[in-house]
Amino acid sequence: MNRAILMGRLTADPELRYTTENVPVCRFRLAVDRPYVRQGEERQADFFRVVAWRSTGEFASRYFKKGMRVLVEGWIRTDTYDDNQGVRHYTFEIQADRLYFADSRKDDIGAGGFTQPSYKDQPQGEPAMIPESGDGFFPLSDDDDDLPF
Repeated sequence: MNRAILMGRLTADPELRYTTENVPVCRFRLAVDRPYVRQGEERQADFFRVVAWRSTGEFASRYFKKGMRVLVEGWIRTDTYDDNQGVRHYTFEIQADRLYFADSRKDDIGAGGFTQPSYKDQPQGEPAMIPESGDGFFPLSDDDDDLPF
């Protein structure tokens, strides 16, 4: 299972670009405090590159700003490349599929978050009928030909 959940602060405003197929992609870096501090040392942080696609990326570019504390849910994507000297480099980034505000409302940031809609969230067919009777039940037919099996 490849799942990442991070809470941290944006190191800069998110950058929104579009692919050649006009798909929005937003990139930003997240500073995440390490959970421990050695005695006499300052708190350390790790810096993660985050990528959000389509409407999730548009949400990030519209509402996230440098210094905001946010929560990112996604998965880790790894990659390798060779530089001009033939040295192999390994990279990783967080592919975000859910983004949330993590600052309090008193900071005037807002609350809530954004989740990329999935296929299961799309409406399917006609909406369910609401029973007309006040008892909350639908009238049933006694006709056996109406059974689905």
